Amino acid sequence: MIPRIIYFLAGLFLSISLFAQTPEQSYFEWTTLPFSKAELVQRRTKLINLLQKQEKTGLVLIPSRDMLSHGETFRQLDDFYYFTGLELPNAILVLDLADASSVVYVPERDVRFENGSRRNDFPGRPLLQDKVIADKSGLTLKSIAEFSTRLNLQAQTKGTVLINGDRQGPIAFLSDDYIASPAPFQILIHALQSKHAGLQYENIYGSMALVRMIKSPSEIELLRKAVNITEQGIIDACKTIKSGIDERYLEGVMEGSFKRNGAQRLAFGSIIKSGPNSLWPWRILATHYNRRNRIMKNGDLVIFDVGCEYNQYVSDVGRTFPVSGKFSKRQKEILQMEMDITNQIIDFIKPGITFHDIKQLTDRIIPADAKKYMQVGLFFGHHLGLSTGDPNLSTVTLQPGMIFTVEPWYYNHDEQISVFTEDVILITKDGCEILSATLPRTPEALEDLMKE
Repeated sequence: MIPRIIYFLAGLFLSISLFAQTPEQSYFEWTTLPFSKAELVQRRTKLINLLQKQEKTGLVLIPSRDMLSHGETFRQLDDFYYFTGLELPNAILVLDLADASSVVYVPERDVRFENGSRRNDFPGRPLLQDKVIADKSGLTLKSIAEFSTRLNLQAQTKGTVLINGDRQGPIAFLSDDYIASPAPFQILIHALQSKHAGLQYENIYGSMALVRMIKSPSEIELLRKAVNITEQGIIDACKTIKSGIDERYLEGVMEGSFKRNGAQRLAFGSIIKSGPNSLWPWRILATHYNRRNRIMKNGDLVIFDVGCEYNQYVSDVGRTFPVSGKFSKRQKEILQMEMDITNQIIDFIKPGITFHDIKQLTDRIIPADAKKYMQVGLFFGHHLGLSTGDPNLSTVTLQPGMIFTVEPWYYNHDEQISVFTEDVILITKDGCEILSATLPRTPEALEDLMKE
């Protein structure tokens, strides 16, 4: 009798387990394509056409992020996301300049969705056989196992692979230092050198920059949204500034506002610094985890240099506030001077000029007694897009669709005063638009903003 009951219960348990098994999850049950198929095809075509015009030959290799999320949400590598719109892990996009084809080599399945001992919690996620991925993205999907065969053929003819080396100049190969932080492209090249001897390597950072510097209307709207969320976060946080609270408290208020308004992540670690801390750039303040947690007091200035990420596009905005709610006469004077420089730079910006032209302007308009406190190599700013260091070329003329910051900073260690204003600028057909214009910049308006 007892064995029959055991068999019955075992069978019942098996039936329930099979019935309760969660079905496989398809890719687009979890996400959407961020851009239209037509736009993604156009981006890939634009890069291929540019490289062909430059008489380049070979295969463009664009790696994706590995399978791990490291305790955070998965964030795809910028180039792969830009050209595919996909968050596939452990994949490689290959653009063949010979036939203008676009192929993504992907794993059969997404290992993040696999766990043999917990099938109900990890039901599986097919990638290679998910035809919807190819249909929506306009890409051909092949097994990652075939990638090695394709590269063997390329190596046999001593063919070239073209890779974004993250900066202009010769490709920086994987370091043999004892301690280093290799970039994904360096890991890829190291594997290629080990497995496919004979390949030639060429850096296409410049070509990648020419394509990615000009933002599409859909990209501009994402960046506009990211900037608007950041503006609101600064507004919410500045109203809580007062003597006795610490910098990290302001971070909490502001970053909570980011999340409430739709931002998924920070663009970078928030830089909110006051008093003596305001005199130092981020890399120095970040040398100790507790350095950026100073308690503020009346008479201090507090600087916001912050940004959020919205749908993988980022913002970077900066303002300076008085802890007491009122700038001193000298603080107001310096902030007004810096703001005047900002206004003149923005008024000067238009299509057809270069960043060298902007640098020449700043050299002329910065007062002589302020120049040693306002040092810059090229110009006060950087490009924005999928990162706060989007690929760019400083020598090209400005064109509609470019988005970058203008941020003349002032670090006066002699008087212990530092001020900072950063705005996001979009180049238009006849000038520029300040995407961060909603956030006040004048000393009086900033004081009023704190009172509201």
